[in-house]
Amino acid sequence: MTITASMVKELRDSTGAGMMDAKKALTETNGDMEAAVDWLRTKGLAKAAKKADRVAAEGLVGVAVTTGKGVAVEINSETDFVAKNEDFQALVRDVANVALTVGESVEVVKAAALNGKTVDTVIQEAIARIGENMTFRRLHVLEGDTVVSYVHNAATAGMGKIGVLVALKGDAAKAEEIGRQFAMHIAATNPLSLSEATLDPSVVERELAVQTAKALEENASSAKPKPEQVIHNNIIPGRMKKFLSENTLLGQAFVINPDLTVEQAAKEAGVEITGYARVAVGEGIEKKQEDFAAEVAKALQG
Repeated sequence: MTITASMVKELRDSTGAGMMDAKKALTETNGDMEAAVDWLRTKGLAKAAKKADRVAAEGLVGVAVTTGKGVAVEINSETDFVAKNEDFQALVRDVANVALTVGESVEVVKAAALNGKTVDTVIQEAIARIGENMTFRRLHVLEGDTVVSYVHNAATAGMGKIGVLVALKGDAAKAEEIGRQFAMHIAATNPLSLSEATLDPSVVERELAVQTAKALEENASSAKPKPEQVIHNNIIPGRMKKFLSENTLLGQAFVINPDLTVEQAAKEAGVEITGYARVAVGEGIEKKQEDFAAEVAKALQG
């Protein structure tokens, strides 16, 4: 398979690996992007990559909350300039409020009424008026006894580049108070899952394969290799425990008080986190790079 410059750049962006290392990883894995990430991690040349970190797009995430329910909507624009436009911001706010009432899916919200028209029609009119393409791409609905929201990098009230919702059980006043701290934590750490029990088994399986290969390769090249039993019974389980604690919300060290896990902090406050959502602008959208680095093309020739 031909390894293109854009493939090398995508792998570099997602892993932080060097250009030639990224090219070699893609060559060794016949262009399979996920396998190339694992190859780099096995060689110790990349950190664990989250697909959401690979790409970017413009627009805003809007959040809205009522008793026992919260929504986060993502509306994309072509440029960040439009995201600062008051007309566009009003559109995001209106769509979030409609979603809070009828939100089941993007399609349902698009068909709902907004100022005497459908939401979809209002969006199309905004496209014509503002002169830039826009897409209502995602909706996340979260329900719970208490739902708290937080917006990071806020452009204005209730919308920004990252929107977070947290659902909690327990005393409502306490849940509101500490829920915002948990939401800020989630915005900063971007956990993969609420807990180990809710983590995608395929993610755990893939991580185990990477850590096993990495540990065995490190041991084989060590001047004083350890018995294989130590590798399988101690080192690999230890690394997997660390992976789970870093990537599950309840297992993470609480950013406000790193001496406690998030789960421990919730218990001390007398509440329980039952769910969360973190929506960042541009997750999963491939954005074209107009000024592609000449060094990448040069590396591919060599």
